[in-house]
Amino acid sequence: MNIFITNATRQNVVLMVITLLMLLLSACSSSEKSIIVDQAPVEYDLVYSMPKETISYDEKVRPVLESRCVVCHGCYDAPCQLKLSSPEGIHRGANKEKVYNGGRVTADEPTRLFIDAMTTEEWRQKGFDTVLNEGDSNPVKNLEDSVMYRMLRQKRLYPQARTGMLSDDFDVELDREQSCPTLDEFDEYKAKHPRGGMPYAMPDLGKEEYTTLVHWLAQGAPMPEDKAPSSVAAKQIEQWEVFLNGDTNKPGNNKTRLVARYLYEHLFQAHLHFAGTDNREFYRLVRSTTAPGEPVVVIPTRRPYGDPASSVYYRLVRHQGSIVAKTHMVYQLSDKRMQRYRELFFDAIYEVDSLPSYEPAVASNPIKAFAAIPVKLRYKFLLDDARFFLEGFIKGPVCRGQIALNVIEDQFWVVFFDPEADMMALNDEFLNATADYLASPAELEDNYKVLSGKRHYRNLFQKYLQTRDVAAEADFDPVNIKEAMSYIWKGEGTNPNAALTIFRHLDSASVNYGFIGDYPESAWVIDYSVLERIHYLLVAGYDVYGNLGHQFNTRLYMDFLRTEGEDYFLAFLPADKRHAIRDTWYQGIRQSSKDDPGKISWISKEIVSGYQTDNPQLELYQQLEQYLGPLAGDGDYINRCASDKCKPKVKPDILRADKAMQLAAKMDGLIVEFLPDVAFVRVKMDAKPEQDLAYTMISNKAYKSVSSMFEGEKIGDRRDYQYDTQTVVRWLEGSYPDFFYVVELEDIERFVEAYNAIENRQQYEAFVARYGQRRTSEDFWLHADWFNQQYAREQPILSGIFDLNRYQNR
Repeated sequence: MNIFITNATRQNVVLMVITLLMLLLSACSSSEKSIIVDQAPVEYDLVYSMPKETISYDEKVRPVLESRCVVCHGCYDAPCQLKLSSPEGIHRGANKEKVYNGGRVTADEPTRLFIDAMTTEEWRQKGFDTVLNEGDSNPVKNLEDSVMYRMLRQKRLYPQARTGMLSDDFDVELDREQSCPTLDEFDEYKAKHPRGGMPYAMPDLGKEEYTTLVHWLAQGAPMPEDKAPSSVAAKQIEQWEVFLNGDTNKPGNNKTRLVARYLYEHLFQAHLHFAGTDNREFYRLVRSTTAPGEPVVVIPTRRPYGDPASSVYYRLVRHQGSIVAKTHMVYQLSDKRMQRYRELFFDAIYEVDSLPSYEPAVASNPIKAFAAIPVKLRYKFLLDDARFFLEGFIKGPVCRGQIALNVIEDQFWVVFFDPEADMMALNDEFLNATADYLASPAELEDNYKVLSGKRHYRNLFQKYLQTRDVAAEADFDPVNIKEAMSYIWKGEGTNPNAALTIFRHLDSASVNYGFIGDYPESAWVIDYSVLERIHYLLVAGYDVYGNLGHQFNTRLYMDFLRTEGEDYFLAFLPADKRHAIRDTWYQGIRQSSKDDPGKISWISKEIVSGYQTDNPQLELYQQLEQYLGPLAGDGDYINRCASDKCKPKVKPDILRADKAMQLAAKMDGLIVEFLPDVAFVRVKMDAKPEQDLAYTMISNKAYKSVSSMFEGEKIGDRRDYQYDTQTVVRWLEGSYPDFFYVVELEDIERFVEAYNAIENRQQYEAFVARYGQRRTSEDFWLHADWFNQQYAREQPILSGIFDLNRYQNR
């Protein structure tokens, strides 16, 4: 009998022989590794279907990592410190130590990517374990010895449920216990956590996505070199480095060095964007031991004002890797910006006789360190981009803001004193004389002075307030409410930073332009020293790796700063109403802050008169809206102003959705406790996906106290459920969505009706089953991708990848 063997048959035979040989070699290569009987150690079909050409990281791999992996592995709180947002982070690998540890007795060594180590070997010395194969390389070994591959395959072998809520086997709490297995520990991890594959507690990757990552890992995970500055940026970098460093041999260079230090300490965490460059091209300002024109050698001090112990040059380097929303703080650089700096800091006449010390007691106190620069100039610099600087303590080194943020309310408005206002807090002589009183716990750095530190800084704070009030009383002259508006910064009529809204979302927050939401329970009026001290307490001076004493004292001092901003707001209200309003703010634990000496001197004095109603707080809000005009926003048709004068000029379908969402914004009271802090809503418009609408439903939780960094959110003496409210905005607000809802436009009224009818947890679960996207939903990634794409459409420069670490198991 003749046997005819085709080319395809020959290829199959060859592949079978190669597979058997590779299995034998693999089994003999290590006595510690054995072939699994019921499943091969790697997927050989994928190995032998691997393309010959090198898979492009930027074109093929990075999009999958960003949409499926970076959504949980992109910040300090990435599980196992595994940051998959850049090649450097992937090479660095994982570490079992948690960055967020509010109870650590001694500070940990910082492990900041691109700062504290620059090579893979240096990261190994700091305790990071590889997630790739770093031994002998061939496609099988590259998979078999890759923790990353094993995690991906584990999900494939043990998929999660595709309907309903995840079982209790899945721990999705933010502070859940971490395993972080090394290669040698993986078999034990797999046996103990069979459903612990990646993406953890999320739907599996699509077939094409999975194949792309497996092929890439089999090829040895090839990654590109760091991106160099674009030609447009390179020219501007040269100009800015000359501007910031000046001529060290030129007489009078002290002014340049002081101003450059001031700018660096305020912009060190910024994602700098140059005019004329790509929307996704960003840079960082760093301190280097090398001068412009030489390779950058980063000075890795724990804080930006740490002693460099060498000559300092301010350099600009390109931001490498993906942009994640939770750390993305954009600051624009341009010729116009440089001219503004020249006007503020160099055209003004003042002398810098000597440069400030880097000793913590001086460097942590900007009132002292930068006393040579006139207060009004520093304040104008901060006001120009007030949202950016307030966003610093929201998105900055803390990244997870529980310690910093549980001192603030869930929704409040912020305005600023005018830099030209005649008040002691903006007077150079006064501030310099009281600079010692404005010291903060940042000067202690890591310490054990918990209770004594609290008393010490409270006493200093009280002395400052008493001195300020006594000095101001000498020129005390009550004004009418309309006249009082002249004390409020109007943003030169065009700057949107004049009015801001801050939302707290449990342990994250967001800040946006204008007055958003219904009239809030409280508001802040901020002066220079408050704004500056917030930055140095929670951004420049805050160490996420710090010990208990540092974190506890930081939290306590932020309570003082919040109180100062709220008291300035109270000062605008009638004296006979202040106590009642203030009492509603200060309940429970927080009432201990209510009667600090130094505050009582003004609390009963009439400062602003002319109120016409029995609700002066509402009247003050309305006066601010009227005074600030367009800078206060459009009146917020959904949440606050339902009249025709606030009705947006939009297409009928959009107005229909807005009107429906008006009713959702009215939900308040006890039921809000069941709702996510931040829920994204996609309204499908029966057209192209990019024409669908995005809303954010924000739950504003009321508190009797915001004074403890240790108590849970639902402890009875803290929460005040009856005053919970909802805010709805027609854009994507926040960096950490807790849940997604998807609804057709034709169903929008029924969606809101069902939402408002929720009375208990069971009814909410039924609502989720109809409109929600659970962690088990087959369409989950489809909608997650849409929200990220929509954010990029809304904010081409300001957008980043949303973080799903807080996504709820509903």
